[in-house]
Amino acid sequence: MIVVAGGSLGGLRTVEQLRAHGYTGSMRIVGDERHLPCNRPPSSKGVLSSTASLSETLPESTFRQRTSTADAQRSLGTKTFCSNLADRVVELDKGETVAHHGLVVATGLFARRLDTCTPAAGRFVIRTIDDSLVLRARLRPGIRAVIVGAGFIGCEIAAAATALGCQVTIVEGSSGPMENSIGRKLSDTMKPLMEDYGGEFRTGRVVGLLTALDQRCVGFTLDDGSQLAADVVVESIGSLPNVEWLDGNNLDLTDGGLCDDSMRVRGATRAVAVGDIARFPDQVLGGDARRVEHWATAGDTAKIAAATLVADLAGQASPAAVTPTPSFWTELCEVRLVGVGSPGAATSVRELEGDLGHPARGVALGYFREELLAAVVTVTLPSNRQLHYRGLVATARELASNLPAFQPNPTRKREDQ
Repeated sequence: MIVVAGGSLGGLRTVEQLRAHGYTGSMRIVGDERHLPCNRPPSSKGVLSSTASLSETLPESTFRQRTSTADAQRSLGTKTFCSNLADRVVELDKGETVAHHGLVVATGLFARRLDTCTPAAGRFVIRTIDDSLVLRARLRPGIRAVIVGAGFIGCEIAAAATALGCQVTIVEGSSGPMENSIGRKLSDTMKPLMEDYGGEFRTGRVVGLLTALDQRCVGFTLDDGSQLAADVVVESIGSLPNVEWLDGNNLDLTDGGLCDDSMRVRGATRAVAVGDIARFPDQVLGGDARRVEHWATAGDTAKIAAATLVADLAGQASPAAVTPTPSFWTELCEVRLVGVGSPGAATSVRELEGDLGHPARGVALGYFREELLAAVVTVTLPSNRQLHYRGLVATARELASNLPAFQPNPTRKREDQ
């Protein structure tokens, strides 16, 4: 028996890959969501703008279930409560104890919330389809919607709310939208585009006290003393790994589950981790192990983890590990950003194609770590150009993987992005 703790995309892809790698034994998927695995990206994009009901939205968002995994037992609406990895058992929140021969850690993330005692009414997060439908019911023309956080999800929510006619204010601790992910140069370009569509930014600001009225959040005070009134507050300030159920097993859970480059959970046997809960090393860029919170990571890590777990169960050597290449995309205000690689690892940024002053005409930015092409982000370029730059990053990583892992020079000052 293999227990797959986590019923979303990472768990689903791992079950598929376990079968593809020849595992014929029983499997049980335990997931706290009540739906079959759904595609998360639309929850902060199309679902917010749609008028479809839950019964109409779910079939479009639910991943197709393959016949090879039809015999896997599924426990929906059930949380993995705790675990004993030495004895190879997990306990579910309904009191059931399940023994296993192998474990897949795929419990993902949960939305980080503001640290406040203010009532939850009027405050929203997006992590699931259900979250999106609840928020969508509140987004109407003329309401004051305040988005706290300007990462990818926060910006996507802001764009959707603006398109629905809401008065949108985005509060961001850095200087612009998605700056931590795409760098200062591109962030500075995206900010006026979003402002032209009606979004107002309060950059470099931190939320202080929240204001409550009739047991409902109606606004808050910023760290500069200014006040914002809100009919809807969306907290988009990042996520936290869902690792509490692994406590007590002497694992490194500092930021997700620490893995080796074959996705084995360090400190455990016959246990692997997949998706954005897994913290694993990048053999090309070097440095500390890190989590990658992108959609493609679930499938990429599932391939590695499944091969590793099947080999471990059979007492065989695991296949050579290949570090996944991150990739991501978003659409904001009729502008499509597509990225491949790790922009956050760059020490400099260069324009490879087009003019950043006119992003609607198509732009490609190269993110370099010394002379290694660590990432490329394209803006409104056609798919053939996106594939071209994806190939460049893949080639750069392949060449670099034959060299010693890059170690950044601590004396070199990072160029402004």
